[in-house]
Amino acid sequence: MKVNRVRLTNFLVFAGDTFEVEFCEGINIFIGANATGKTTLLKSIYAACEFSNEVTHPNKAKKFQDYFSSSKNAIKEINQNQNDDFGVVQVFSGDNEFHYKAWDNGMMQGDWLKLGIKSILIPSKDMLSHSKGFIAMSSKYGVPFDSTLVDILVNSQLWETKEINTRNRKLLDEIGKVIDGTVIYEDDTFYVLKSNGLKVEFSLEAEGYKRFGLLWTLIRNGLLENGTILLWDEPEASINPELVPKIVHLLLELSRNGVQVFLATHDYNLMKYFSITKKEQDNIAFYSLYKADVGIGCEREDDYSLLEHNSIVDANIKLLEDDIEGVL
Repeated sequence: MKVNRVRLTNFLVFAGDTFEVEFCEGINIFIGANATGKTTLLKSIYAACEFSNEVTHPNKAKKFQDYFSSSKNAIKEINQNQNDDFGVVQVFSGDNEFHYKAWDNGMMQGDWLKLGIKSILIPSKDMLSHSKGFIAMSSKYGVPFDSTLVDILVNSQLWETKEINTRNRKLLDEIGKVIDGTVIYEDDTFYVLKSNGLKVEFSLEAEGYKRFGLLWTLIRNGLLENGTILLWDEPEASINPELVPKIVHLLLELSRNGVQVFLATHDYNLMKYFSITKKEQDNIAFYSLYKADVGIGCEREDDYSLLEHNSIVDANIKLLEDDIEGVL
């Protein structure tokens, strides 16, 4: 199952007008300044996908607002706006629609609840370093984290699947070379088991390697296969620029294996490497989110260099101009 469209009406930062965007079936890359809604888009898609499992896995989804905030206040109270056009989130997969209204805190019932869309959201925050007792504490007392942060730990702690397809086995080997080992989960704690036998607790591992280690775990657990949707907020976070091409390669391979990918990034190198390494059959779309006169605007291009609103390129140009001015 693929997500092909999202429509947001007066929802969080998408206020003042209806925001609508269509997606490709391959890799979708969001850029934009802070507070232009990149993470909100990712979370909206992820929450809708979780609700699509309600029939086959009852209570798998949480309250919709919990995917966005640890606050117990309803989203409508945060926005202080109450009318029929407030806080509407619509996510589409083919002819099927997820429909949420913050105003009446409700969701349209129907076929969406039994689509069974598999999805994984990787947040920008590292959670595997905090695994010790976290899920038990969350289940017993609740924790001040939104549900996306809890979910990534739950997904990482699942049992490893017995069978891994050939393509994903190759990806595991490639990631293993980057982190010089494999990821294991013992005594409620994640470790990187190095090739020399040394066992390094995840909290002591290099920040950049943690991103690769998490990806290794999700692939090994059988969660990133054909038909899955992967949403990743700032995959380049803490990654040395020399490893950005490896992240791009891994995501391209996952896409070629039938995984639909959504990324939010601030990194020029990440965008550039997608452009120069993609093959003719790869389906990649770039989206620039920007603050318009009313609400949030969006433009889509198959080539990031064609985006008129490109805050990343604009910042690099400004840096070059400041450097030249300093020399002169």
